[in-house]
Amino acid sequence: MQRSISIIIPAYNEEQRLPQTLRTVLAYLARTPWDFAEVVVVDDGSSDHTVEAAQSADGRVRVLRNPGNRGKGYSVRHGMQEASGDWALFTDADLSAPIEDLDKLWQAAERAGAQVAIGSRALDRSLIGVHQPFFREAVGRLFNLVVRTSTGLPFRDTQCGFKLFKTSAAREIFSRQTLERFGFDVEVLFIARQLGYRAIEVPVRWNNVAGTKVGLLHGISAFLDPLRVRWNGITGKYR
Repeated sequence: MQRSISIIIPAYNEEQRLPQTLRTVLAYLARTPWDFAEVVVVDDGSSDHTVEAAQSADGRVRVLRNPGNRGKGYSVRHGMQEASGDWALFTDADLSAPIEDLDKLWQAAERAGAQVAIGSRALDRSLIGVHQPFFREAVGRLFNLVVRTSTGLPFRDTQCGFKLFKTSAAREIFSRQTLERFGFDVEVLFIARQLGYRAIEVPVRWNNVAGTKVGLLHGISAFLDPLRVRWNGITGKYR
């Protein structure tokens, strides 16, 4: 059976990190048995040379450009809508989760018959090599409690930027997405459940990398996103 994969990397002002990230991803693809593979970099209105860094990497790298700075959620949706592979992974440009753990997500999804497999830092914290600062970890755990309470989602970590989707399912899920920034992860997982897709949580390795693009005010306002998702579910917005 043939396997094909699209690896989607949302990027905003990532000219410094992106070249090494793309070399790492392409080297991984060169030694794995995917029958077809592509890398899709989605530029989110960068003001530096992110686009040029992506375009000069390799012929297997496609570059998409957002109409201005729209947010990570918009970027991921853009990439998912353009993905050519049977499976589509989105991963952060800093590769906090190593690209090799894609194998772990795909194998777990295949075993479980799932259409979505999400990387998790919370299921096995011994796999975390470099932790976030204490305050960010504490806020993250509180956010997850809000998510589980307000949406009913069972996952321990909705915010890890390492998620694999069956592309046919992703098209249905992301076409209903309304949030374009921090809370989009919660929304797409909620939509997946409403549409009857199976999602599983898989422990992955993870190392915090300095230089997060999520500011404190965005993080605080994101606590309203699970409530928005719940309300959208109640009012039938995702049907």
